[in-house]
Amino acid sequence: MQKTVKDYIRTIPGFPHEGILFRDVTTLFADPQGFRLCIDQLVAPHRARRIDRVAGLEARGFILGGAVAYRLATGFVPIRKKGKLPGRTIAQPYKLEYGEAVIEIHDDALQPGEKVLLVDDLLATGGTAEAGIRLIERLGAEVVGCAFIVDLPDLGGRRRLEAMGLEVHALCAFEGL
Repeated sequence: MQKTVKDYIRTIPGFPHEGILFRDVTTLFADPQGFRLCIDQLVAPHRARRIDRVAGLEARGFILGGAVAYRLATGFVPIRKKGKLPGRTIAQPYKLEYGEAVIEIHDDALQPGEKVLLVDDLLATGGTAEAGIRLIERLGAEVVGCAFIVDLPDLGGRRRLEAMGLEVHALCAFEGL
């Protein structure tokens, strides 16, 4: 029987705190067949469309985004935590479970009208992804899709992004937190 992307992901109970089932994609990244399967499946729905840039959310979105950009023969743009990019940036705050965070993008990373695919490893509440989308849109570019390895549907992120009119593609889903 052929393995699926989900088969390569391990679950670690109680991380980062009790009650959480952490979906660890590092086991997927470490396996050559699993990683290739993952990238092939992330790219497949977007091959026929115009993608000018792939934007990846820190940090696992960088691993995926770079590989996806390479396969789509386009450039990669990092969206990072506040204070990590060396040039002039624009920032977008967003809410976390406990508190707030801020992500940034270089103010010259995208041009108006460019078509962008947003990539990350996991879609939970959608807060980080929405903040990344807002940054991309503030630069005048258009998010044409969002690609994730894992969707946690119970947390509502997919519904949140789809309510923004975005196409969301996830390779697998895990119920619960």
